[in-house]
Amino acid sequence: MKIMVFTEGTILMHRAGVNVSREERVKQVVEGEESVHDYNSYVPNGNAKQKINEWVSNGAEIYYLTSRRGKQVKEIKEILEKYGFPAIGNLCYRKLLDNYADVAVRVMPDILIEDDCESIGGEIEMTYPHIPEKYRSKVKSVIVKEFDGIDSLPDSLNELSTKFTK
Repeated sequence: MKIMVFTEGTILMHRAGVNVSREERVKQVVEGEESVHDYNSYVPNGNAKQKINEWVSNGAEIYYLTSRRGKQVKEIKEILEKYGFPAIGNLCYRKLLDNYADVAVRVMPDILIEDDCESIGGEIEMTYPHIPEKYRSKVKSVIVKEFDGIDSLPDSLNELSTKFTK
C-alpha cells in the first residue's frame, strides 16, 4: 500500500508552533510569524514519525509531498532525516509547471493524507480536490485539520484505508 503524506502543516510545523494550540498555529501563519518561513527550524507535529514508522512496519510504502521547490526541498529532506522519518528518498515535490495533483498522479498513492490548508485558503490549496476525476477514485483521501497532526489516525492500514477515507 502506498501512502502519500503532505509535510508542511500535516506532519511538520514551524518551531513557534511548539507548545501552543492548533488554533494558535494557524493564527501564527496568517499573521506571518517569522519561523513559518524558516524551513530549517521545522519540527515534527506530534508523534508523526512514530505513526509513519508504524505504517511502514505494517507494510506501507511512504511518499512525502512537500510544498517547497528548489533548494528548500533539500531543507525539508534534512528535517525529515534529522528527526528520523523513514523513506526519505520518497520526498516528492512540484516541478516547474506542476501542481500538487500532478505529483500525486505520478505517484498514484492508495491513500493521500493532507491537511485542510485552513491558514492559506482551504480546498483551493489542497491536493486531492484537484486530482482529475479519472484518477480520484483510485486514491483515498484522508484530510486532517491543519497543524492537528496525524496522531489520531489508526496504526492499522486496513482501518486507515476503510474508516478514515472518502
